[in-house]
Amino acid sequence: MSMERGSFAARHDFDALPLSPDVDVRCAQFSEIATLSEMARRLVPGVQIGKVELARYFTLDPQSILTFSRKGKLVGGMAFLFLNDRGHDALLLDEICLTAPETRYLASANEDVAAIYIWAIAATGRGIAGLGKAAAHLRQIRFRGADCYAQPSTVAGRDIMRATGFAPVPSFQPDLWCYERPWHRQPMRMPGAMIQSRSFADARY
Repeated sequence: MSMERGSFAARHDFDALPLSPDVDVRCAQFSEIATLSEMARRLVPGVQIGKVELARYFTLDPQSILTFSRKGKLVGGMAFLFLNDRGHDALLLDEICLTAPETRYLASANEDVAAIYIWAIAATGRGIAGLGKAAAHLRQIRFRGADCYAQPSTVAGRDIMRATGFAPVPSFQPDLWCYERPWHRQPMRMPGAMIQSRSFADARY
């Protein structure tokens, strides 16, 4: 996971990030894939995900790429790999190619998502405020059972991980960080998250 350098001083659990009214977050359209790919290459050092790869996984699962817009202008995007049980194991064992993962490791539309890998985040200016709505996207029923994983590749990315409740986890995968969903923790600390989840999921996206 890579991120443009910027300030992210406020500390919030990923699932408790505010829903900024300034940034519109929605599932990407196919016509936006090339622009998102170019933005990622420009903002994220060493990014290895090109428009062909993005388009392939978008076609497999249109919910896997989000756009962040402000006043009608594209200010960022976020891409995920939704892993099944095999994919979750392969991630922890470093047996998955994260730049070109095999589809057998990805959850199909009728399969529970076992783990969410944050493939990339790219944002300019206030686009980072879209993270709250991106987290709400991941509170839909299909994704609620899945913890989130990422590999920060920049200092700014690592700062965001720390600020949103991610922590390094033991694995064979180098520098893998995990965010455990609040409802998986003992004791349960965020009863309000389920209410917010339902209300957001019911809204037009």
